[in-house]
Amino acid sequence: MHLIASASYKYCPQCGGELEERLLKPGEPLRLVCQTCGFVFYIDPKLAVIGLVPLKGGLVLVRRAIDPGYGLWVIPGGFVDVGETLEKAVVRETLEEARLEVEVVRLLNVYSYKGSRTVVAAFITRYLAGELAAGDETLEARVFGLGEIPWTEIPFSSTKDALKEYLEMVKAGGLP
Repeated sequence: MHLIASASYKYCPQCGGELEERLLKPGEPLRLVCQTCGFVFYIDPKLAVIGLVPLKGGLVLVRRAIDPGYGLWVIPGGFVDVGETLEKAVVRETLEEARLEVEVVRLLNVYSYKGSRTVVAAFITRYLAGELAAGDETLEARVFGLGEIPWTEIPFSSTKDALKEYLEMVKAGGLP
C-alpha cells in the first residue's frame, strides 16, 4: 500500500536526507522514513470545516474561484489553521467566502473518505449579520431553495453528503 501524496515529499525536514517508504508495523500503511537519520515523516490528514447557513428559506452556497472545483458550488468552508478552533474556522471561512457573520449552532457530522487526506467537519450555523456577497476565493454567493440545489455542479463528496443529511433532517422536522 502506497502513501497518499508520498510523491510530494522527497527529503527529510530534519536533516535533508532522502526519504523512502517503509513498512514499520504490520497492518499499518507505509511510512516515509529518512535514510540518513531515521526520522519518520507521518502524512497526517488535513482538517477542514464547512458551515451550512440557512437563509431566507434556503441555504447559502458559494461558487469557487479557486481549484479544485473552480466555478462549482460548495458550502462555505476551508482548512482549519493551527491553533484555531473548528467553530472559529467556520465563522472565519463563512465571512471570507460569503461575507456573512454567523454563529455555530451544532455539529452536523464529520466526513472522511478512503484515499483522501482531508477530514471535513460540517456545522449548522445561524445567520447574524452581513450582506451576502462573493468573497476573496469565490465568484458568486447565493441562496438556493432547498429544492434548487445544483447537485451536478457540486465537486466534493463532503458537500453533497452534508447537504443530503441536512435536507433529511429538515424533512424529518429535526431542525429548529
